Amino acid sequence: MPQSQSPQDNASVISLSDLISLMRNSSARDAELVKKAFSFAERAHANHFRNSGEPYFVHLFETAKILSELGAGGAVIAAGLLHDSMEDTGVKREDIVKEFGEEIAFLVEGVTKLGHLKYQGADRHNESLRKLFVAMAEDIRVLLIKLADRLHNMRTLEYVPQEKQKRIAAETLEIYAPIAYRLGIRKLSRELEDLSFPYVYPKEYGEMKKVLKERHLDRAESLEKFSRSVKKALAKDGMAKAKTEYRVKSIYSLYNKYLRHDEDMEKIYDVNAMRILVGSVSDCYKVLGIIHKHWRPLPRRIKDYIAFPKPNGYQALHTTIFTGDGNIAEIQIKTEEMHRHSEYGIASHLSYKKNRSTKDVLAWIYALLPKRSQNKEREQPIKDTPQWISELAAYEEPSKDYKRFREELDSDFFKHRIFAFSPKGDVVDLPLDSTPIDFAYSIHSYVGDHMTGAKVNGKLVSLDTPLKNGDIVFITTSESAKPNHKWLNMAKTGLAKRHIKNRLDKLGKQ
Repeated sequence: MPQSQSPQDNASVISLSDLISLMRNSSARDAELVKKAFSFAERAHANHFRNSGEPYFVHLFETAKILSELGAGGAVIAAGLLHDSMEDTGVKREDIVKEFGEEIAFLVEGVTKLGHLKYQGADRHNESLRKLFVAMAEDIRVLLIKLADRLHNMRTLEYVPQEKQKRIAAETLEIYAPIAYRLGIRKLSRELEDLSFPYVYPKEYGEMKKVLKERHLDRAESLEKFSRSVKKALAKDGMAKAKTEYRVKSIYSLYNKYLRHDEDMEKIYDVNAMRILVGSVSDCYKVLGIIHKHWRPLPRRIKDYIAFPKPNGYQALHTTIFTGDGNIAEIQIKTEEMHRHSEYGIASHLSYKKNRSTKDVLAWIYALLPKRSQNKEREQPIKDTPQWISELAAYEEPSKDYKRFREELDSDFFKHRIFAFSPKGDVVDLPLDSTPIDFAYSIHSYVGDHMTGAKVNGKLVSLDTPLKNGDIVFITTSESAKPNHKWLNMAKTGLAKRHIKNRLDKLGKQ
């Protein structure tokens, strides 16, 4: 057992003033609340130590610090400091209510319940997912605290007993990182992925580490020279205020792209990318024009995620250009607001103020509640609900077929996505390799049930044709048409398969 230490011995690491200074737009009341929680948690965990030998309070402080960096307010940061109090000390729920009120007690209790989840095979894995969905529905802030807690635990995973490391990393990679990504919080999901990668896939991690190092060293000098040229070109055309910076693709993201491109690094153009930040949407398009005036773009590599955002809300203009010295570089152009959203996702839109209910800001999250537990208010259709949240709400409680449940969640919600379009220009967000059948059922069950054929980009195609990003899909229907059993093998999404099975069952009973 490590020698007893006081949290004050770690003053260089733990600083209340640093934590308060990270809080954006905080009120004096928020600051006082955090100070009170800081002192309370410090006392409650005074004799607790982590596997690393450092005071347990360091973990609570780092969790709160991550929440501050995400832009959370006083209640959430305070709950982050207190999130292990009810589980690891003699503190009871009524103690939290008495000292901090019902709101913070609710958040702490929610995180405590999630803390009991352990990844022990398919059954528990699926139950973990379901409880996470319900936690998101009850209050998205519970999930944010849990994500911050998990991120710091991953940062210190080396001190956990070796037999537990892979289990924790796998749980992180398969549950927490994908949900953070789908909520658009890339600042969290990126680091969670990269920290999990070496524990779950050690051999592949070593290979990619070597590849990334060689690639970066080869291009560093060229990219620096190119950066100076870009700044000069922007200034000459009246965009001197534009900010330019580099980012290196995260190693796990690079690994996935490496696999998708047949393990050929030469097909991956965004290992290093330049980011250009401007003041407005119109400036984004102006910068794109300036870049293309000076450097030749690669065909089919210009992507407008401003007009058509990614499923998690990401917006930017992407272009890949020849730098003129034999190299190729990707350029991402976005506003400051778009960049903030790309890093913090849903967290950038939350209001954590006590007097403003998150239910009003995030009404669509409530679609995640299991149908049988929704009240009348939540049963009403919710405007602007993201497609993937709406579809998750259609899932019933996990049946005994846990493998199918997990496969459907993977394919429908956590895999790479494509955008297909209706002839009117409506965007349909689908998993990779979806077919016209999946497209039809994502429009409406009636369209799917009465489909007779499909045209993609004006040409008739078979119903098992994999759709590509940007395809325009027209579905032909007839009142007398009906699905057949072959469609079950053609469809890729669980949503379409469920509708097909339901329709076939009804037809069989007629």
